[in-house]
Amino acid sequence: MADRPRPFDGIEELLDRLNRQLETAAQSWESQLDNRSRLDLSPTGSEMRLDLADEGDEFVVTVDVPGYESDDLELRLSGETLAISGTRERTEEVGGEDETYLRRERETKSFSRQVRLPEPVDEDAVQASVNNGILTVRLPKREPSEEAHSIDIE
Repeated sequence: MADRPRPFDGIEELLDRLNRQLETAAQSWESQLDNRSRLDLSPTGSEMRLDLADEGDEFVVTVDVPGYESDDLELRLSGETLAISGTRERTEEVGGEDETYLRRERETKSFSRQVRLPEPVDEDAVQASVNNGILTVRLPKREPSEEAHSIDIE
């Protein structure tokens, strides 16, 4: 009877292999989340969504900003962090004081987003434009400096 095959002999080895694969997958997912959170510095729940693309010699940030004009938006670049904010004011001039609204849903709105860029950019060559409610920011990458700098040792 010792020659009879035991059906559960390979299960422990199979479970160990499956456990190692799940641990590897979990570590991969965690590193992807870490990379994503390192780029987005905004508080969670922001309504304005953005895309950050690496187009070789420049980064391109695209943000949907419906209803915002270029005067309503502010861009700031501090180091490798791009801050985008906007405020839309309610206009009171439609219809004057005699106008009675049956429904008024448009209101003052503001947003703020910050995104960390993966590499340094040339601050002087940044370009931004708004077209059909889409803000596009082009951030040329900074050329690496080939100059060698001597460092004094104290």
